[in-house]
Amino acid sequence: MEGVTMTNASLTTDTQTNATLDAIAQGLAYSSRSPVLRTPANVGLDFEEISYPSSDGTPLEAWFIPCEGSDKLIVAMHAFGFNRYGFASHLEPWKSAFGPGNDTEIDFNLDYEILHANGYNVLAFDFRNSGLSSAANGGLQSNNKFETRDVFGTLAYIQSRPDLASMKLGIFARCMGANVTFRAIHTDPEAFAGVSCLVAPLLLSPGAFMETTLESAGLGDYAGEADRRFHAITGVSTEDGRTSTWAPSVTMPTLTYGVHDDVITRPSDLEEAYEAIGAKEKSMFWIRDTPRRWDGYKYFQRHPEQILDWFATHMN
Repeated sequence: MEGVTMTNASLTTDTQTNATLDAIAQGLAYSSRSPVLRTPANVGLDFEEISYPSSDGTPLEAWFIPCEGSDKLIVAMHAFGFNRYGFASHLEPWKSAFGPGNDTEIDFNLDYEILHANGYNVLAFDFRNSGLSSAANGGLQSNNKFETRDVFGTLAYIQSRPDLASMKLGIFARCMGANVTFRAIHTDPEAFAGVSCLVAPLLLSPGAFMETTLESAGLGDYAGEADRRFHAITGVSTEDGRTSTWAPSVTMPTLTYGVHDDVITRPSDLEEAYEAIGAKEKSMFWIRDTPRRWDGYKYFQRHPEQILDWFATHMN
């Protein structure tokens, strides 16, 4: 009887482990869509609902928030699973997606309100398979390969509008949005010739996320197997998504920051990416005394001065 009990316990553990490994691999491989619950009107801003194609023709949905008399434009890009509104992490199933503490609403309209009040037009869009933008590539994310086309499409749209084409351009891209921007610059640096500067907080390589997630589940020894399953879905390894690989191509003035004790990554991942950034003018700081990544997403709303100063210095 003892042998049967041991076998059953082992089988249960293997089943749970397999389910966890599959969930992590699939969670990284496929984009996740969450609802657009608010608009800039909720913070008193006028805006245009716009739509334009990605460089491969995928229809993208966006907001353009005009700032009268301004010749400066910030393009805002969202994180994985988020959208231009932010993230409904005060509601299930999104409330449980990223662990304790990362379970309050993220509303980027508060960021747009601050940018607008400081003299910036804002264009915020949903990546493919996110928010209200169209589905594409079977929902696969594949280390941000496909999302780079959405960045190229956005830059082309800006150039197609006479009222936007001559504006001074900055990018405020968080997490996945920052990773995508790095990869897009690496792919076609000339497309970013008109970009004055970049703010790219919370850079996160998929391998670092996978490893820390497995470690928190007591499965740190299974990183190789999880990556194998990710490869079986996407055809690429998480190593191919290491942000520092693309960072040397980023030559415009770049500011980044992160949460030092963030439980879903490790400081060395952001530090490695920062060191690899090719820009002569770059800066980085840590948000400390919190393990909550969400404090990084809300940092600009609470302490906008340093980010506003970066944009003002390089866009005036």
